[in-house]
Amino acid sequence: MTSPSAIKWSANQLALLDQRILPNRIDYISYSEPLAVADAIRSMVVRGAPAIGIAAAYGMALAAQQFANKPMANAADWKQALQPARAALADSRPTAVNLFWALERCDRAIEEHGSRDLVTALCQLAEQIHAEDIEINQRIGDFGASLIPANSIVYTHCNAGALATGGYGTALGVIRSAHRDGHIRGVIAGETRPWLQGARLTSWELMSDGIPVTLAIEGAAAHLMREQRPSWIIVGADRVAANGDAANKIGTYNLAIIAKYHGVKVMVAAPTSTFDATIDGPQIPIEQRPSEEISHSFGQRIAPENVAIANPAFDVTPADLIDAIVTEHGIIHQPDRAKVLAHLQAAAQQ
Repeated sequence: MTSPSAIKWSANQLALLDQRILPNRIDYISYSEPLAVADAIRSMVVRGAPAIGIAAAYGMALAAQQFANKPMANAADWKQALQPARAALADSRPTAVNLFWALERCDRAIEEHGSRDLVTALCQLAEQIHAEDIEINQRIGDFGASLIPANSIVYTHCNAGALATGGYGTALGVIRSAHRDGHIRGVIAGETRPWLQGARLTSWELMSDGIPVTLAIEGAAAHLMREQRPSWIIVGADRVAANGDAANKIGTYNLAIIAKYHGVKVMVAAPTSTFDATIDGPQIPIEQRPSEEISHSFGQRIAPENVAIANPAFDVTPADLIDAIVTEHGIIHQPDRAKVLAHLQAAAQQ
């Protein structure tokens, strides 16, 4: 068995796998309205930077469908009509740069097609972004797998697999490719509080693919690195800055510090669409999630009333704690500003 697709598009209808209830139930929610897609992104029905970008592109296609029978003279008319949907989608998860990358591709399609058949163009663009992501993930997986020595245990955090992307995965794409090559002896998956993506999603994905996985509480990371000696920490990213700093699920920075002490290497697997060459790590916006995610568990309060709560969804790992960033165009070893910008420039020319 392999894990099901997080995103389905058929007959101009969007269906998203509800990741909030996995692995206990496999349910898809159908969407025909872009504001509902924005809410699905915000409420974690769909999550993971590449998957968020794909869902946003489909959301813009749904928005255009609402105006299919209304006359639009030019691109300016379309921009005005689609602006509420675009604004809602852009506001749904501010840290995930793939969201804005996908919306900007939609903007260019609006400029290009204007008064012509924009509905078809946006539907085709969303399908293209979806298909491209699967191919990109497979290339990332193969590049990353080339760094994994034989008989390895690796450690991963959150979920950067097929459920977080168009399919195959970034960090889990590397693990899938390395397992295919016979180099993975086992995977340690951190539980990833407070949404437990590692427990609910990553462990389920890996088990579905027959890849040996051990689920671990987050507080055991240092102990397991000392005792198990993984060869790599492998994570995805929601934004990679120009200086090589990488934003990922909260707790990644902790792991990188622990890994440095224990001599364990850190790999960030991310497509070039996740890079933001306009800012450095300290300028990456960090989404603050609702306090109820920590104060409550399964609807029951577990913290005192009125306690102050910090619930950042992401943290930023400095580039000097990262040994390799792997993209669909290759590997950036010991990343810094010069190497990141050179990689992006070379990728743009391919």
